[in-house]
Amino acid sequence: MPKEPKKEIDEIQKIAESLSEIERKIIPYLEERDIKKLEKLSELDRVSIVRALNFLKNKGLIKLEIGRQKIIELGVNGVLYKKKGLPERKFLNILEEIRKTLSIEEIKKQSKLSNNEFTAALGALKNKALIELKDKKISLKTSKEELMEKTFEEKLIETLPRPLDKLAPEELQALENLKKRKNIIEIKDQQKISYSLTELGIEVSKISEKISEKLIEQITPNLIKNQEYKGKKFRRYDIISPVSKIYGGKRHFTNQAIDHARKIWTDMGFKEMTGSLIQSSFWNFDALFTAQDHPVREMQDTFFIDKQTELPDKKIVTAIKKAHENGVDGSKGWRYKWQEQEAKKLVLRTHTTCLSAQTIAKLNQKDLPAKFFAIGTNFRNETVDWNHGFELLQSEGIVIDENANFRHLLGYLKQFAKKMGFEKIRFRPAYFPYTEPSLEGDVWDEEKKQWIELIAAGIFRPEVTEPLFGKPIPVLAWGPGFGRMLMAVFNIKDIRELNKNDIEQLRKIKFLVE
Repeated sequence: MPKEPKKEIDEIQKIAESLSEIERKIIPYLEERDIKKLEKLSELDRVSIVRALNFLKNKGLIKLEIGRQKIIELGVNGVLYKKKGLPERKFLNILEEIRKTLSIEEIKKQSKLSNNEFTAALGALKNKALIELKDKKISLKTSKEELMEKTFEEKLIETLPRPLDKLAPEELQALENLKKRKNIIEIKDQQKISYSLTELGIEVSKISEKISEKLIEQITPNLIKNQEYKGKKFRRYDIISPVSKIYGGKRHFTNQAIDHARKIWTDMGFKEMTGSLIQSSFWNFDALFTAQDHPVREMQDTFFIDKQTELPDKKIVTAIKKAHENGVDGSKGWRYKWQEQEAKKLVLRTHTTCLSAQTIAKLNQKDLPAKFFAIGTNFRNETVDWNHGFELLQSEGIVIDENANFRHLLGYLKQFAKKMGFEKIRFRPAYFPYTEPSLEGDVWDEEKKQWIELIAAGIFRPEVTEPLFGKPIPVLAWGPGFGRMLMAVFNIKDIRELNKNDIEQLRKIKFLVE
């Protein structure tokens, strides 16, 4: 075999001498393709290993692919069932041991399963045709041999955690069955890293360990003073290979957007309203002419706190009571007996409009005209999904001016939407309990080629303004769902992502004013 040219040997030597400490620590173990084992062997954390792998890739010593993969892991119940068996196994064991028909109540009592577990086990066994249910009595429909064989769900649980893309068709079906049940499995999105040494990497790895002990990483006072540099080499600095991109620290994009919206309103002459996340039902509902028997004031819609508070100035309370019972300015009100005890209940605020009511109540005639805004978190008892959450962001605005009219309201909304990046906006008539006239606003999504509803607005009814201000006065009011507006701005498909700290997403999303 011909000798390798001296030039190539020198190049390999130079590359080996340019390796950083973390590169030298992992390169002897790169034949090990499992990154968890690599962490253990190199005694480096995952972040340092990924950084070292990128450095080695830039030098052409490895082939590196970094992607994402979904991993199926056991949930809280899954960990328990892996150890003790699925509820249906306990169910079957009882039937197999007794070998006779039992009533539902008898099996439930003997199995000691919770209601949820029993229902899930019963459904799973019926679907697999392993049992027969007749006249509320259950019997086995399978042989002892078939009974001993584990189900696909049991087999899958025993093998977890595993990548989703490695599952066989029958395991995918078992996964779908387990997903319907509570806390048995979790599917997590994880980073997937694969790497392999190139021919150059193999040659460099052969000599890297031999020279690492003689390399000096940095100059220190002691190094010079004690002449510790003698007989050693300084590590070569690689000034040619591209380096990994550096992402400087920055605020979360949701916080950036809140700051941007705050600047829009202040630039338009608005003052900010602030207030507690915990409000009395008086300010959250009654002051906004929401009847005390309205469905929104039920536990299924609102988070109540098991305490009560005192009501504000008696003059305002009396005026609100009158508006509810008999109306104002010619209206008839809600025609019921208004209760102070109901108004004293504490709630997690369901909207920032309660701040508007409190602000109006503090104003005098000499303070007008006035403009206020708020951006804040609110809470509603919603089922959490891609478009709903129990915690939501809202942007609130009011203009109190005896000369204000509906056209002014449209102008403010158009200006705000435009500054948030929406060029096309349209308005439609709507109904809300405390505004008349009322409207909803849609913005145009160019990518989806469709209108998206984002804005709710109107002019406060006299039943709201007269009790608070002392006389009916035009108050332009709006409260767009700020979270949904951000979904449209950032092209986010799931509202829960607004509060996530996914580093890849944070790097990827650029705010509209950057």
